[in-house]
Amino acid sequence: MAATLFNDSLNLLCKLISISSLSRQEENTASAIEQFLRDKGIKTHRLINNVWAFNEHFDPKKPTILLNSHHDTVKPNPGYIRDPFAADIIDGKLFGLGSNDAGGCLVSLIAVFIHFYSKKNLKYNLCLAATAEEEVSGNNGIELILPQLGLLEFGIVGEPTLMQLAIAERGLLVLDCVAHGKAGHAAREEGENAIYKAMKDINWFKTYEFAKKSAMFGPVKMNVTIIEAGSQHNVIPAVCNFTVDVRVTDAYRNEEILKIISQNVDCDVNPRSTRLKPSSISIEHPIVKAGIALGRETYGSPTTSDQALLDIPSLKMGPGNSARSHMADEYIYVNEIQEGIELYIKLLTKIL
Repeated sequence: MAATLFNDSLNLLCKLISISSLSRQEENTASAIEQFLRDKGIKTHRLINNVWAFNEHFDPKKPTILLNSHHDTVKPNPGYIRDPFAADIIDGKLFGLGSNDAGGCLVSLIAVFIHFYSKKNLKYNLCLAATAEEEVSGNNGIELILPQLGLLEFGIVGEPTLMQLAIAERGLLVLDCVAHGKAGHAAREEGENAIYKAMKDINWFKTYEFAKKSAMFGPVKMNVTIIEAGSQHNVIPAVCNFTVDVRVTDAYRNEEILKIISQNVDCDVNPRSTRLKPSSISIEHPIVKAGIALGRETYGSPTTSDQALLDIPSLKMGPGNSARSHMADEYIYVNEIQEGIELYIKLLTKIL
């Protein structure tokens, strides 16, 4: 059974790599996943490019665990030497776009779902969700189908963590800020310089320290990353636009951060979205304790995933290494997939 799960997973991943699945263009990988599950006798559901399924003996009286990973990819970066859609195995490495982020995680979770699919008398239901648009935090990914999945107790989000336990994840706020002045002639020192007004607020973003610090991440981090103002050398600019990248910790909600910022700066502050929330799961949660018992380590993840769109406790965990994500000639070790399947099964066996 274990060998079959692994071989089927490896073959599925090779197939997925060979199919272009850039974010918002994942229809063909969605169909491949759908067909793979149907060939296993599993009833599937689909909405746009999201595919999900429930265990055979689903009991609405029991809580449900979400097993989620994504099948979309970023565009291959210009540094690729290999064909990004060629699933080649060389010296134990499976190369290809999406192999590490997050194909290895996805096929491992699919294998685990198949392993438990027909088992009776489980303490939890299982819901497998292979979702789209994760790389662009799109509206037609996991967020779209959550109402279809029913009440979820907690989730395992498949992202490359070397099978360690990411029990917290930073949230993200991107703020478009506008400082307003008044245009005038530079030679006559007329007007109010919007750049100078922006500088005051930018200095606040640089130096402000939020009162609460996360035990996992430390302080909230804010960085001004883009600035734009002025039209010509002799005109005092009336408007200065700048962008702020805010990495929110589990010590705050995004709305709290926005309120504090708005109370301290004079510029207009317009968040692009408040959807990407910080997330965490208690170290005392049964799934975390089960992972620790298996020798896994806990940590806080600085990267953002579909965890940010879930309103349930969730653990980020999967085969592969986050450092390889989005790199040229992306790869995952074949034995990482095998280990991932085995550890996922052991982890869930402890609580199911």
